[in-house]
Amino acid sequence: MSDQIDLDGVKAVAAALSPWAHLATVGADGEPDVVPVHPCWEGTTCWSMVGATSVKARNVAANPKVALHWQVTEVGDGVEVWGTAEVFTDIETKRRLWAGVFDYDLNAFAPGGPDNSPDTAFLAITPNRALVLKQYGMGGMQRWTAG
Repeated sequence: MSDQIDLDGVKAVAAALSPWAHLATVGADGEPDVVPVHPCWEGTTCWSMVGATSVKARNVAANPKVALHWQVTEVGDGVEVWGTAEVFTDIETKRRLWAGVFDYDLNAFAPGGPDNSPDTAFLAITPNRALVLKQYGMGGMQRWTAG
């Protein structure tokens, strides 16, 4: 196994692990917060649906650095991604993402759709590095770094 991997490889390993990841943010108070999210990729951007006034959104406004950790399998395989996040609340972004990017029905969480869900926002994560671990790292590690 090579110690390098490209972003498409990172995305494929993450998708094979779980549709769920844990998102770590840090608020203005310096305290960390970790929550489960269902991220979906659009090119090199990792998107997650969030509440516009949620802790996640407030934390990203204070500190845009985030980390994602895909749930580890029973043998210890896992994926970590670090990056910079931005919250989008504009109608154009909502309409574009509402159909075709996510692999689940967003209407289940925001029945007003993109035009009538004012507290719905989208978190865009631009990754800058990633780590793929096999067996908690004992089976090897692969790294990806942007640019």
